[in-house]
Amino acid sequence: MAHTVALVDDDRNIVASVSMALEAEGFRVRAYTDGAEALAAIERQPPDLAILDIKMPRLDGMELLKRLRQKSSLPVIFLTSKDDEIDEMMGLRMGADDYITKPFSQRLLIERIRAVLRRREALGTAPSGGILKRGDLELDPQRHSCQWKSKEVDLTVTEFLLLQALARRPGHVKNRDQLIDEAYGQNVFVDDRTIDSHIKRIRRKFREHDPDFAEVETLYGVGYRYRTG
Repeated sequence: MAHTVALVDDDRNIVASVSMALEAEGFRVRAYTDGAEALAAIERQPPDLAILDIKMPRLDGMELLKRLRQKSSLPVIFLTSKDDEIDEMMGLRMGADDYITKPFSQRLLIERIRAVLRRREALGTAPSGGILKRGDLELDPQRHSCQWKSKEVDLTVTEFLLLQALARRPGHVKNRDQLIDEAYGQNVFVDDRTIDSHIKRIRRKFREHDPDFAEVETLYGVGYRYRTG
């Protein structure tokens, strides 16, 4: 079954060229050049994944993502200006699963889309009985559910996979390259800062429920681990 992608960018040339490239690869594309229109349409009929340009008039990609995240863990890839590190990091901190800098290769974008969708599908097809419990933490990959002290913590696909990778082996340190492989798959280039941003967002979400949350530990210069005991 073909996946549906919502493409939101105020540059009509990008919308036209990317839509053609995605449709040629078998995706269904719903294209929007206005963020407010896109928000209403996505909430009314959710796609499998959204591609959002950050800098748009009226309702930019950051605000659009913020509003989507109030109700949904829909996978999101940001399009951002070249070398604009602030946009990239802010996007990840707000809950984007990935980002692509302009100008970009359409082939690279398609590979990133497929990688994010594979991760989402892998969670949804986890075998029954695959619930992971670590003290007050409970992860259910089949339902894409994360609970801390019986309270639901809303994680993106990438955040869920990173936390799951750490919680599987408490006390075991994973470096950034290992976490990239766990969350993005092998042979996908992702900057180390991307992992750091995702980890910070995971901590922030848990601390909204429990200010004392300290299970995800940083070993400076080494990597991250899930605390034992």
